[in-house]
Amino acid sequence: MASSPENDASLSLQKLSPSGGSPAKTSQRAEEAIFYRNCRAAYLAVLKSSLENIKSKEQLSLVLQQAGRNPSQKTVNKYWTSQTTTLNFDDFCTILKQEKPVTKTELLEAFGKIDTDNSGYILHDELYRILTTRGEKMTRDEVSAITKQADFNCSGKLDYNKFCDLYLTTSEQCCKTAREKLEVDGRLRQQQFGSQAETSAEGITLPVSKPSPRIPRKSDHRAAPTKGDGRAPSRPSSAPSCKASVSTTIITGAGSNRSTKLTELDAVKEWQCAQSKGCFYLEEDGEIISHKYKLHLPQRSAVCITIKPLNIRQVEGKSYRWLSVDTALYILKEIETQENLQLVSFTEQQNKEMFGWKGELGSGVYWLLPFTTGCRLKKIKPQMTGEAKLVYRGEDGELAPTKEFRATLLDIFETIDLDGNGLLSLEEYNFFELRTSGEKCDEEAWAVCKENFDMKKNELTRQGFMDLNLMEANDREGDPSDLWVTLLSLGYNKALEMTEACPFIIDVYAERCKPRIKAVSLEAGSLQLNRAVCKSVVSKGEAKTMDGCEHIIVYTYRAGRRITAVIENKSENKVIVHVNNEQSKNCLSNRGLAIFAVEVAPKSMMVSQHVVPLNEQEEWLYNCVHTLVR
Repeated sequence: MASSPENDASLSLQKLSPSGGSPAKTSQRAEEAIFYRNCRAAYLAVLKSSLENIKSKEQLSLVLQQAGRNPSQKTVNKYWTSQTTTLNFDDFCTILKQEKPVTKTELLEAFGKIDTDNSGYILHDELYRILTTRGEKMTRDEVSAITKQADFNCSGKLDYNKFCDLYLTTSEQCCKTAREKLEVDGRLRQQQFGSQAETSAEGITLPVSKPSPRIPRKSDHRAAPTKGDGRAPSRPSSAPSCKASVSTTIITGAGSNRSTKLTELDAVKEWQCAQSKGCFYLEEDGEIISHKYKLHLPQRSAVCITIKPLNIRQVEGKSYRWLSVDTALYILKEIETQENLQLVSFTEQQNKEMFGWKGELGSGVYWLLPFTTGCRLKKIKPQMTGEAKLVYRGEDGELAPTKEFRATLLDIFETIDLDGNGLLSLEEYNFFELRTSGEKCDEEAWAVCKENFDMKKNELTRQGFMDLNLMEANDREGDPSDLWVTLLSLGYNKALEMTEACPFIIDVYAERCKPRIKAVSLEAGSLQLNRAVCKSVVSKGEAKTMDGCEHIIVYTYRAGRRITAVIENKSENKVIVHVNNEQSKNCLSNRGLAIFAVEVAPKSMMVSQHVVPLNEQEEWLYNCVHTLVR
């Protein structure tokens, strides 16, 4: 986990990001801004305000139609489950990212499967039979509505090429109408929470990606952030005239760290040590999952615990995104049960990219929960059109991995070999299987692996792991499709670059006993981790009560190169807080927006945002204003 899932390219909180960005990045940001503007137009074509939530399936279907989608009931049900009560603007953006507009090619391919003689026509009777009996069945009246359109029907046949053109034209017209309504309505234009995309390609800020709308989170709803222009007021025009607010400013010099530096590491290296690797993986919806660990200490001892990105194979001259990903580790004591965990501390001391904690722990069981803010580990749009070659046939006709693919498989092996002994146990291999296929390998299947692939002491060797993956291509006669499923799920792109994952390594040193650490799960951040993050900020950060509203408190804490803000709502009612970072400089937020809003449930607290420096070699200014909307 790590943190609230947040998406897309790394951007400054400033209205204008630093100059000198590549044309590819500029183009990517421009495309994202257009997407976001269309989201806003569609949303406000149905709802009065971007702070208003979608309250029914019917409203969800309407806003999707305004965005040029034609959702089936099955699609609507996927996002509006029996547990769903509302969806906000962020949820809507996330849905649109997943529900891509259908293309003419895709439509023609679907009709082509019915039109087996490739005539360009489908008999009405055949269309009735298929649409009323297969898949998500339509009624005869619904099919009749299609066949009665004279534009693409003649002599009892459907000209599906014309039908596709009309379908796509209608979808685009819905989008265009929504955009035009937004442009001409001054009231709607002012309901914005961001920097207008048209001002500058470099100045575009992007919407945040939220947890999947299929899993509503009642305790962590967020109000809808929207884009705006440079002239937008600091709060939406539709908001009540509430002056309750609080401002926080932190100026940090280039490369400086206020928190205590992690020192005397040479001394602790003489202590007994336990080590484990792990990885943060970025999900399709922007959520981050990671390994979770149990630490066993047989007796009270001085302890040093560190976490840092895993420095796997690197090619000179290339940059590696995961090395700049911020990492942290929260230490929780297990009190009788796994559900009852008490925060002990977290790794706030720093030595370059390593974060650590030193102190004394009593005997017992502790949970180590890895954390990253999501500021730098984000979904990015692929920049390449082709893909790397994975396998080839040698002179003997046998399949073999290419040099690049072989090197990537070795990197993967190093990452999933959690204990670093050069072999994969069944337990380690199953973490790999769960990530890539969602299934576990049982003892019987492991025995079959032992018969067919190189193993030592009932553990898979590097060569055995290579042969096992190559078998997938052999089974498909050289088709690398299954191999790509594996690679993409592990965070690699089509160029075999790790862009959506961050491997890390944890070291636990104990002075008076032998510590034991074991990975126990691979999952998204738990409720315990979210509470731990909030509690650490509340206990160590600066607290400021909103002027004019004593029930709303904003806590701000800086740990190394990270600033975290937490909002506590002590009132009996939910509140919406408007967050403005427009005056910040050289800052990167996990929200992806300069201005946004968050909804805080009654009697609860939640993370407002995490912020790190965009360029660590330069001074950065964090200037944030939290204002109560309602």
